[in-house]
Parts: sequence; structure tokens; C-alpha cells
Amino acid sequence: MSHVENDSSQSLAELARKHGLRPAIARPRLPVYLLRLWERRHFVLTYATSRNVSKYSGSALGQLWQVITPLLNAAIYYVMFGLILGGSKNIENYPAFLLTGMFVFTYTQRTVTAGAKSISGNLSLIRALHFPRASLPLAYTIQELQQLAISMGVLLVIVVITGELPNWFWLMIPIVLVLQTMFNIGAGLILARLGASLRDLNQLLPFIMRTWLYASGVFFAIHDKVVNSAGLPEWVATVMYLNPAASFIEWMRDILIGSHSPPQMVWISCLFWSVAALLGGFWYFWRAEDRYGRG
Repeated sequence: MSHVENDSSQSLAELARKHGLRPAIARPRLPVYLLRLWERRHFVLTYATSRNVSKYSGSALGQLWQVITPLLNAAIYYVMFGLILGGSKNIENYPAFLLTGMFVFTYTQRTVTAGAKSISGNLSLIRALHFPRASLPLAYTIQELQQLAISMGVLLVIVVITGELPNWFWLMIPIVLVLQTMFNIGAGLILARLGASLRDLNQLLPFIMRTWLYASGVFFAIHDKVVNSAGLPEWVATVMYLNPAASFIEWMRDILIGSHSPPQMVWISCLFWSVAALLGGFWYFWRAEDRYGRG
């Protein structure tokens, strides 16, 4: 009996293929997939905006929390690492140095963390509607980008208060943010696919993010701490500078803080990571398009 059923299923499958029928959740070719994603750009933007509005609707301070949270974290790190552990001794304008690192890193941290939950946290939507699944991690990235716009405004005000004057280099800020957003989209897509199949990833992610934070020079000068203080080889500092989070932080500090001068390789590192993450992330996520929402 089972043999007859298998033959019947195979015949139906061959008949469907003969007449050009495909499964509803079949993965389209990558160019077609990108076109469909572009056609749903209004949904992505609206979804991201509505999440931003609803996220803080139940709190008294509302959207201000997206600025207050990194400021409070920066205050704690300033006391712990800047004052108690003496991390600010060899760094000019340490408040601007620390806040720039916190705001830039927080953008990537929040995007990657949200991306990891974008598929597993929206299974009901995925199973009910047919749309490019990349819309979800992309919407989460746009949501964090909208929040960053407010944070950057606050950061620029604080940087000026601490003594840094606006100059023509500040016109490069959007370039850095575009490249960082490209990296965040790619990283979010990769984590979205991993988070859809690895249920324990969300439990491990806070520890991974904390380690990444400590390795990115958010509250210390990489070269001074690694080579001058710890006496480690120069290549260790180079590896830390090539960390994508550290590269974007160092480039932004170079723009905002006149006394800060990181190695020129951080600019090349930013370009490499943004392109590699975006292209690799889309390809990696698209490869599993027909498997999201199963099980």
C-alpha cells in the first residue's frame, strides 16, 4: 500500500514540475528574491517604525530610554574603568572617547541581538503570510537605525560640550554610519538564520556580546592598553583593530575627537567588513529561505 502511495506522490510531483508548478515556499533565485524584497520596502519601513513606537509606549520617558540606557552604561564604565582602574589617564577627552565607543557599539550590539530573534520570534507571521523572510531582520536593523539617529544627535552635543568643535571631517559621519549599517544588516541576517535553528543561541548571545564589548576598545585605547601596558606583541593590537566593531568605533572617534589618531587600516577594515558582511549575509540567509518557519 505504501509503495502505491509513493508512486502516486512521485507522479504528482512530476506532473507539477512538467507544468511549471513550484512549492509556495520554494526559494526563488537570488535576483528575484532581492526584487521581491525591494517591492516590500514600504512594509519593512512601516514595520520598523511601528515597533519603535510600540516598544516604549508603556514607559513614562518613552523614546528617551534609547539614549538614557547607553548613557547610564557609559557612566558606570566611566566610574569603573576611567576612574577606579585609571583607564582615562593617557586618553584626552575621555568622556567623548567613551561615549563614542558606547553609542557606536550599542548600535551593532542591538541590531545583531534583535536579528538573532527576528525569525524565531515571528513564526506565526512567517507561517501565515508569504513574503521574503529577510524583511524581518532588515526591519529590525532599520528600527535600530532610527533609534541611532536620536542617539547620534545627543552624542554630537556632548562631544561639543567636552571641547570638540565641529569641522569638515564631521561630514564623513554619514559615510561611517552607512558602512556600519551595511555590516549590521549582513550580521543580522547571519544571526537570524542561526537563531532560527539554534534555539540556545539567544542564551549564549549576551555572553558573546559582552566579550565582543571588552575586545573592541570601547573604554580603553587599544594600542596603549595592549602594547604599552600589557607588553603584548604589536600584532595583537592589529588584530583587535581589525575587529569590525573596533574599526567602526575608531573611525568615528577619529572624526569626532581631534586628538584621536587610529591606524589608517581601520578605514580599510570598515570597507571590507561592510561589503563582506552584506553580500555574505544575504547569500547565507537566502540559502535557507524555504526552511524558515518549519517545524
